[in-house]
Parts: sequence; structure tokens; C-alpha cells
Amino acid sequence: MLTEILPFSFELDTIAIAGASLWSLALYLGFSRVSEWVIKQLNRWFNFAERALYTSQSEFEKTRKARESQNAFYASLFSIVPFLVVGALFNWGLEISLGESWGISTGILACMGAGIYELGRRDGEPSE
Repeated sequence: MLTEILPFSFELDTIAIAGASLWSLALYLGFSRVSEWVIKQLNRWFNFAERALYTSQSEFEKTRKARESQNAFYASLFSIVPFLVVGALFNWGLEISLGESWGISTGILACMGAGIYELGRRDGEPSE
């Protein structure tokens, strides 16, 4: 295990990790429009930052499609980070106020509520 290799010991709080993960999933589902906006902004920033690495326009255009697809993947992957931070803060607040087990149980309830909300929201959208 990793704790045997390192010269110091540390302890992972699995209850806090589970609670923060559940709350971040609930926030990601409940605020799906915000997550789409975050993905779009990260994708724009990744494309802009990568453009600065190329000196010639022809070299940039040669692999543009593949790089933009890769940047979209990275943007969707990194869009989880703000929700993890806010979910950890929600879980921390619940642990402080109500106790350790409440973070997990309310996180499960929040995930179910956010999932039902997201299904209803997508069902109410006009089909294209």
C-alpha cells in the first residue's frame, strides 16, 4: 500500500471522501447548465492556450480537429473540480453541524433529488 512506502503516515477519512463525492455529484446533476457553461469556458481557454504554442498557422491548422477534440475531453474532465470543491464544503458544513453520518445520507438524498430534477428538465426541453 502507499502508506507503507512513504516515510510518514497519514489517514484518509473515507466518510468525508464519500460524502464530498455524493454532494459533488448532486451539485453536478442539479446545476447541469452551470457545468455545461464551465465545460464551454474551459474548452475555450484550452483552445486559446494551445494556440499560443504554435508559431505557424499551417502547422496549427494541420492537427486542429484532433486537438480540439482532445481539449473538449480535458474540459469535460476538469469541469468536475469546482463541483468537488463545493461538494467538500457542503459535506464539511454538514459534518460540523449535524455529525459525520449526515453528510452521506443527505448526499444520497440530494443525488436522488438532483437526478429526478435533471430527468424532468431534459424531458421538458423541446426536442430538435
